[in-house]
Amino acid sequence: MNENKPGDSQNLACVFCRKNDDCPNKYGEKKTKEKWNLTVHYYCLLMSSGIWQRGKEEEGVYGFLIEDIRKEVNRASKLKCCVCKKNGASIGCVAPRCKRSYHFPCGLQRECIFQFTGNFASFCWNHRPVQIITSNNYRESLPCTICLEFIEPIPSYNILRSPCCKNAWFHRDCLQVQAINAGVFFFRCTICNNSDIFQKEMLRMGIHIPEKDASWELEENAYQELLQHHERCDVRRCRCKEGRDYNAPDSKWEIKRCQCCGSSGTHLACSSLRSWEQNWECLECRSIIYNSGEFQKAKKHVLPNSNNVGITDCLLEESSPKLPRQSPGSQSKDLLRQGSKFRRNVSTLLIELGFQIKKKTKRLYINKANIWISALDAFRNRNFNPSYAIEVAYVIENDNFGSEHPGSKQEFLSLLMQHLENSSLFEGSLSKNLSLNSQALKENLYYEAGKMLAISLVHGGPSPGFFSKTLFNCLVYGPENTQPILDDVSDFDVAQIIIRINTATTVADLKSVINECYNYLELIGCLRLITTLSDKYMLVKDILVYHVIQRVQAPFESFKQGLKTLGVLEKIQAYPEAFCSILCHKPESLSAEILSDLFTVHTLPDVKALGFWNSYLQAVEDGKSTTTMEDILIFATGCSSIPPAGFKPTPSIECLHVDFPVGNKCNNCLAIPVTNTYKEFQENMDFTIRNTLKLEKEESSHYIGH
Repeated sequence: MNENKPGDSQNLACVFCRKNDDCPNKYGEKKTKEKWNLTVHYYCLLMSSGIWQRGKEEEGVYGFLIEDIRKEVNRASKLKCCVCKKNGASIGCVAPRCKRSYHFPCGLQRECIFQFTGNFASFCWNHRPVQIITSNNYRESLPCTICLEFIEPIPSYNILRSPCCKNAWFHRDCLQVQAINAGVFFFRCTICNNSDIFQKEMLRMGIHIPEKDASWELEENAYQELLQHHERCDVRRCRCKEGRDYNAPDSKWEIKRCQCCGSSGTHLACSSLRSWEQNWECLECRSIIYNSGEFQKAKKHVLPNSNNVGITDCLLEESSPKLPRQSPGSQSKDLLRQGSKFRRNVSTLLIELGFQIKKKTKRLYINKANIWISALDAFRNRNFNPSYAIEVAYVIENDNFGSEHPGSKQEFLSLLMQHLENSSLFEGSLSKNLSLNSQALKENLYYEAGKMLAISLVHGGPSPGFFSKTLFNCLVYGPENTQPILDDVSDFDVAQIIIRINTATTVADLKSVINECYNYLELIGCLRLITTLSDKYMLVKDILVYHVIQRVQAPFESFKQGLKTLGVLEKIQAYPEAFCSILCHKPESLSAEILSDLFTVHTLPDVKALGFWNSYLQAVEDGKSTTTMEDILIFATGCSSIPPAGFKPTPSIECLHVDFPVGNKCNNCLAIPVTNTYKEFQENMDFTIRNTLKLEKEESSHYIGH
């Protein structure tokens, strides 16, 4: 479908109003379809009384079918405009018994009101809605809160008052321009920032609020400066021969930024830092910290009093409180952040990280039957860049025809996270820690796992939800400030040794257990002199620290380096409370209300089918169906839960005259059947969803088996 160039369309008249004006703020976007020799103003089309949007957004003109537009033009040709007295008046006043018809520009001229919501009603100058002010105490002129020009505070067609702030007055034209620029997400009262009440009143008074992002959000690279990092050595004496701007990651010439202000930097070697993980503050921030009067030396971690500790108080139940690194830098973080930083929503944080994703796309060829190997090959490809937008194409192994079909990015990431959770890189039942796999370490798979997790989070993947609190605390606070618990031990024999030591009731029993486990304790370096029964607690602590932390130190460091991809680890360490909710906890269970709110209806709905859909969701929630809420979401999107950053595109519903539902995972679209009875609707939904998911599982296991 070809469209005229903008220059060509300026001289073509709208088929409804016969004007060739191209003024988006007044008449909406001017659209020309060269194939059908058709030009329309968006508002002229939208407000016409006898036409409905029967197609999808990409069909015809904004979803209005070409044949319907021609029928509406033919209908309007028989109606005379009560303003200009010419035929073609497609818009009529909705007031009962009012027979006035007019063109859209003529209606604007006579100060008619057009409501861009609901049924898109139009009101003539005699029947238009008005703002009623019970008492007017304003004796002097007040400024329009947008343009600041003084106006008479009397409600009229051109002067509107905010419904939430009595002293906020606007020009209609100022409001309309602001609404078009701000869009539905940012259009609000300029005084109190209220959006719900304000938008409802403005829609009633004929202000068009487009369903789009704000114009400033759509500018290319609008927030690019937020992604710029300081990369320069600012210490007084830089030792790098390549210069202050030289930055070589994973070497002594890597630049470390001040952890307080982030606007100063140093080479690791220039400040005698042994690793990137060491804290560093610039001279300016350090002077603020030391002069604040709140800086104190770090307190040592006080161990429990052995005389007062019982087995329920020991390491078998819960980990002891974690102490953050007590360096000057950590003290300054508390001073500078004032706690507010940790209250941010994880979705917002992931969206901020998503600003790094560029428009350039990278297609990944994925074999669903071998998701891990496919992902490894794709992410290790030298042309792969984590900041490129990801596009997925599914392929079949040993397919001689080389066929491929579009895949869902979020489904791919969901399958990848499921595989990662159950892989040999992690150990444990529900809450998992890193395992010690020498082959995986040799192949650098722990780094790749961390990289995959980071990419998944930034690119809209699901919540991992399988980290143990111990693994999470090691990542955030450091292994040296983390104390494992018995639940972190997945090795049955080691767990039994710890339990036997902890349940010893006498020194003789304790020494007997130690003698039986002498070789193991000597091997891991945990042999200690036992003089009192309370020494068992220190012994248990040593065993836990070795088995859960020290034993997997190499995999942990590699995994942590992978998590640094796209700045994810840095964000986790800055906002631990927010990220703990998605790394250590599974998403909340889906309900009928959640799914009903999640799916939006874009096309003109079939009311009966939508009623069946809502009843079906309630039946599934009540256990009266063979499917689950998760099954429905997987069928439509490929994901069993809602990703922390949300779905993109937003899941939608459409009603089609088909026998069975259709799930389009690439567009997150679910087409539901239009049936005569609810029983038929439920049977068709259950049958299709259940068998589709069953078939996908069988195909996957079939390929893996071969």
